[in-house]
Amino acid sequence: MLTVRRDARLGTAYDVELPAGTVRYHAVGDGPPIVFVHGYLVNANLWRKVVPLLSGQFRCITPDWPLGSHLVPMNRDADLSPPGIARLIADFLAALDLRDVILFGNDSGGAYSQLAAAAYPERLGRLVLASCETPYCTWPPAPGGFPLLKRTAVHPLTYRALYQVLRWPGSWRWRNTYGWLAKYPIDEVTMRGYIDPVLNDAAIRYDGRKAIGAVDERYSRAAAATLVEEFGKPVDVLWAGDDRVFPPAHAAAYAERLGTRVQLIPDSFTYVAEDQPELVAREGLARWQR
Repeated sequence: MLTVRRDARLGTAYDVELPAGTVRYHAVGDGPPIVFVHGYLVNANLWRKVVPLLSGQFRCITPDWPLGSHLVPMNRDADLSPPGIARLIADFLAALDLRDVILFGNDSGGAYSQLAAAAYPERLGRLVLASCETPYCTWPPAPGGFPLLKRTAVHPLTYRALYQVLRWPGSWRWRNTYGWLAKYPIDEVTMRGYIDPVLNDAAIRYDGRKAIGAVDERYSRAAAATLVEEFGKPVDVLWAGDDRVFPPAHAAAYAERLGTRVQLIPDSFTYVAEDQPELVAREGLARWQR
């Protein structure tokens, strides 16, 4: 198993045993729980800048979801399809006996959060969607060439070959890697934490390939329809003002259906907590304090 460190600002590390396998997470702070859901090929470190800004008033819980940059492989037979990940999120909340949770999803983590909220709303108090799949886009999203990730997942060799270019740091700013997700370069330590697992651990690659190979917009569109018709809890929509992957116009149309509004985060691409953590935290504190 790899020993890539998570940022100390995320708090104490724990492992929780779930039906699908072990999930490692970090937690810090006291107060109402926020559970963060990152997207594909990143991990809990995505939240390293925003957590210390919120942990004074919230319990910030940052799992490594099994999306290719985690450290602990899941059970070999784990269901990592979109409904399986939604079930994993629900099992995580139940195992920690969390209630009235603020579920915060970004990038494909926002799609998984929508599925979890639609199918298992009981422990949720609020859903936060930040630059993620909407009913108006494909999954993976078409801009940036991201559908290639799913196509190469059909075979272990093509999947492994795709990521070898990430060994060269110059590739990290390409539009079909991380260049259209983070507006500003991510530091090397964090980037190594994202890419080393998929490059160097076959069991992690197996999980990541299962997850990305199973995504499909039919899941996110069905979940969105359920949320619009049945969720009945607050939904916040935070969007990168300069997003090149998930168009802000899509966010506005979806927010209208959800009965809420879009809060644009300026000077940011999809990873709003990476590019503008202070603005994300300020918006959160303004809405979530009780």
